[in-house]
Amino acid sequence: MGSTSRYRRELLERLRVPFAVASPQVDETPQPGEMPASLATRLALAKAQAVAVLHPQAVVIGADQVADLDGEPIGKPGTHERAVAQLRRMSGRTVVFQTAIAVVRADTGFTRSHLAPVGVTFRPLSEEDIERYLRLEQPYDCAGSAKCETLGIGLLDAIESDDPTALIGLPLIHTTRLLREAGLDVLRCAQ
Repeated sequence: MGSTSRYRRELLERLRVPFAVASPQVDETPQPGEMPASLATRLALAKAQAVAVLHPQAVVIGADQVADLDGEPIGKPGTHERAVAQLRRMSGRTVVFQTAIAVVRADTGFTRSHLAPVGVTFRPLSEEDIERYLRLEQPYDCAGSAKCETLGIGLLDAIESDDPTALIGLPLIHTTRLLREAGLDVLRCAQ
């Protein structure tokens, strides 16, 4: 897997297929005028391709997620102050988390990607809600400053998606489909 995200690693472990993690050396800077969906797809492919070059016999997964607020990419906040600002902006609004998955197998020339958008509607948030959540959860490594799989679910009114794991960072339905297309059936390889 061409990702060092602990969230993606935890999701991939659910499939019970042996895998290794490699850190892709990819510049994640958006290109001028690049929309969030295009950015997520480009980065997922770049991550998978960067690792596949080093491991041509492997089936490599790359993934990326970009929060999309009215066409503007919202990244990982990194700090408390940025997280506060993000949650204030998203309060009472719907954000689309553009989650992209790519699978590359260099030895066969297989390269495919899929975009799994997830609509997330935040309820109106008070300053007290934002501060309390951030102090308890500290989600500074998550795009959009909220984790739906834990306490962040309390910030939301709705989640709309065709793949329930996409919001966490790896759409497993689409991942298993792409892996099958690449020649790796997770049901047959699971241990």
